[in-house]
Amino acid sequence: MQKLINVIALLSGLTSAALIGGSAYVLINKDAMIESAKKAAIEQVTASITEALPGMISGAMPEMPKMTGGAIPEIPTTTGPAIPGF
Repeated sequence: MQKLINVIALLSGLTSAALIGGSAYVLINKDAMIESAKKAAIEQVTASITEALPGMISGAMPEMPKMTGGAIPEIPTTTGPAIPGF
């Protein structure tokens, strides 16, 4: 019976030590883990946007005209009365 209690106590101590060690590791390396996750997320988003972008652009862009008019529109030669008559 004493051996069983000793084994349980040993396993309990090892579990506590593992939890403390794992917590310390995460605390020490949290900045590196956050940067790694950000980098992976940015790469995934960039890849998906790059795949979707050509289709979106080609569907949204109108065709270029073959011929255009003058750069400045013609100025009208006749105008209506500027001040209405009473």
